[in-house]
Amino acid sequence: MNTQELIKIEDDYFINTFTRQPIVLDHGEGVKVTDIDGNEYIDMFAGIAVNALGHNNPQLVKAIQDQAEKLIHISSIYYNEPALIYAKRLVELTSFDRIFYANSGAEANEGAIKLAIKYTGKSEVISTVESFHGRTIMTLAATGHEHYHEPFKAVLPNGFINVPYNDIEAIKEAITENTAAIIVEPIQGEGGVNIPDVNYLKEISKICKENNIVFIVDEVQTGFGRCGSLFAHELFDVKPDIMTMAKGIGGGVPMGGILATEEVASAFVPGDHGTTFGGGPLVCAAANAVLDVIYEEDLLANSKEVGQYLKEELEKLQEKHDIIKEVRGCGLMVGIELTTPGAEYVDKLREKGFLINCTAGSVLRLVPPLIIKKEEIDEFVKALDETL
Repeated sequence: MNTQELIKIEDDYFINTFTRQPIVLDHGEGVKVTDIDGNEYIDMFAGIAVNALGHNNPQLVKAIQDQAEKLIHISSIYYNEPALIYAKRLVELTSFDRIFYANSGAEANEGAIKLAIKYTGKSEVISTVESFHGRTIMTLAATGHEHYHEPFKAVLPNGFINVPYNDIEAIKEAITENTAAIIVEPIQGEGGVNIPDVNYLKEISKICKENNIVFIVDEVQTGFGRCGSLFAHELFDVKPDIMTMAKGIGGGVPMGGILATEEVASAFVPGDHGTTFGGGPLVCAAANAVLDVIYEEDLLANSKEVGQYLKEELEKLQEKHDIIKEVRGCGLMVGIELTTPGAEYVDKLREKGFLINCTAGSVLRLVPPLIIKKEEIDEFVKALDETL
């Protein structure tokens, strides 16, 4: 079947919830993907910051193949070795004590909010404008985008308060005696790659400790080396009570999770929360392989070094093109804010062989695989220069 015939299947049979790019991807290798017509692209989007190791990483593929030959799914009723090994490794790499496995970022955030409410016995949650925490009803309420709220206002739960990002005074004013948690992205992704002041997270942490409020960091997009450290909150020298994660954790397989301190985690007892698929042997085998490659190939350093190079090269373009309003980012999470809507530039760059995304209307978001090299950055910057 050709591209148009395949796309028509979606038009005829899918529930209409996505606006997709008009290509059908077939296979990938490293940072490159190829569509069914043979067109090759450098992937600067990595499946929305998911394909941390790029495509067809041999170590990841082998881990999935080997585990698929043994067990794919067993439910949460039984123990499985990959999940236990991964839990120990991740807890020892972080400042947290306990883990819960989920299947997505939304599930992780939903569980984190439930845990905070159970721990505190309170019911209000403060989040930030332009945040994105998921599309379930509760995480949608926490998400700070009014246009996502509008169709579902009648059923959104009470007690979710959105305040401006990077505004400590707004958080202080929003706190009440019923505030259970503050949830924040260390760096906002969907909101336009927004980076806070260096003391913002520290101030939130201090406020939470003073008011018996649970501090939740949403690292769904920023985690697993995306910003040059294993998790982005480490760059700000804070120790949250709960952290949520997904996207890059499994290198492409659907997985998420919650990490929490011993004190907060103890609020959950059997029956309070659960999952059928979370922490299955297949996804945890993949997650172990991703962690192996991140450290064996020093991808945290690559993310930091190549990300800085990308940012510097884009800043040179900013001096040349007035249409670039600002370049901002951390590691391999970079946003190019334009003075005009950015959607057409996504199309033009795709035609030149590069996959990117536009978010917040006018921000070109770049979240390539952590294995990307400076040579591929040079190719992208040249194409962007020509396009602008």
